Amino acid sequence: MREKRAIYGGTFDPVTNGHLDIIRRASKIFDEVTIAVADSSSKSPLFSLDVRVNMVEKSVAKISNVNVVSFNSLLVDLCSELGVDVLVRGLRGAGDFEYELNMGYANGSLKEGLETIYLISSLETQFISSSLVRSLLPFNGKISHLVPKEILEDIRRNYVYTT
Repeated sequence: MREKRAIYGGTFDPVTNGHLDIIRRASKIFDEVTIAVADSSSKSPLFSLDVRVNMVEKSVAKISNVNVVSFNSLLVDLCSELGVDVLVRGLRGAGDFEYELNMGYANGSLKEGLETIYLISSLETQFISSSLVRSLLPFNGKISHLVPKEILEDIRRNYVYTT
């Protein structure tokens, strides 16, 4: 029988407990989950690609069927390159649903047979986003409940506030 493989893509700037919730749950559904960290230089990420990849790797180190890659192409092209036909997306609320539904349709139009599986965020992580974490950093706000404990020091060490 063919292994069930999926890709969960994002900028992960930084990876949060919300992302980790989706990753853990996807790892129970699929034999292998690839976390694809987007270069996203057009978004001007706060953390470098190398730092983001490293933080994701630390966050998922104890999940044996999860691996991490970086990419600077279309996510559907990475799916083709890796031979994966399923994308995993997390939904926090109605706003996410509309956006992600349209992205799912667009991705499906670019790669025949590509399916998108939507996982609804748990109640405990529904409010968490990378942008929330980034908004707290300039004020030295508490983020320990928002990000995996394994990367808390990495965030503080690699964060450089620029106005």
